[in-house]
Amino acid sequence: MNGKLNINQWTEEDRPREKMMRLGAEQLTTAELLAILIGSGSSEENAVELMKRVLNDCSKDEMGRPTGRENLNRLGKMSIDELTRYRGLGPAKAITILAACELGKRRQAEEVLERKDMSTPVAIYQFMSTKMKDLDVEEAWVILMNQNYKFIAAEQISHGGISETSVDVRVVLKKALLCNATILALCHNHPSNNLTPSSVDDQITQRMKKACDIMRIYMADHLIIADGGYYSYREHGRL
Repeated sequence: MNGKLNINQWTEEDRPREKMMRLGAEQLTTAELLAILIGSGSSEENAVELMKRVLNDCSKDEMGRPTGRENLNRLGKMSIDELTRYRGLGPAKAITILAACELGKRRQAEEVLERKDMSTPVAIYQFMSTKMKDLDVEEAWVILMNQNYKFIAAEQISHGGISETSVDVRVVLKKALLCNATILALCHNHPSNNLTPSSVDDQITQRMKKACDIMRIYMADHLIIADGGYYSYREHGRL
């Protein structure tokens, strides 16, 4: 046990930086990696203990019950004000943590984009979840593809309220035509994390499908995205 010793008082093999140099980053715990970022804790706990406490709070469900797993997604959603409520985390450290979380999201988005194949709902979800999972309002996007389901572009088409967002069919088709896309998929998020389509979602889907048919553009899917899951109109036989 290291008790309340500062990290620089630990034996060298236990210090996060030295441990990473010796064994590699994959051998460090999440708390140890975050401790390297913030550098120090407070007079009451070292950086590793502080980050363990933050991660423990992030692992609780909406009722405050522990889930038994770390939740970096929850950490990435925290605000600077929320993080600085922890003794030992000032604005600079909070910004460093959130910047690291954002870099992780961008790396994931780039890795998905490199595959470029958007032929399945899972592929579309993996790409769009990196853009939508932290949103507290609804957004609608269109994924534009060529005839082989290869990615051309992803365009935001609306940014709305908490419960719904508008989709202008003309705007979507204009973007598709300008990109010479022959296949498209519509995506929007539900901040409530309820994946059940609303009547408005159904109406948008049908309007978009009819317009695409007229313009001889194939509507591959309409995905509703929430944290950790999606609803596909195609998979449910509704397209």
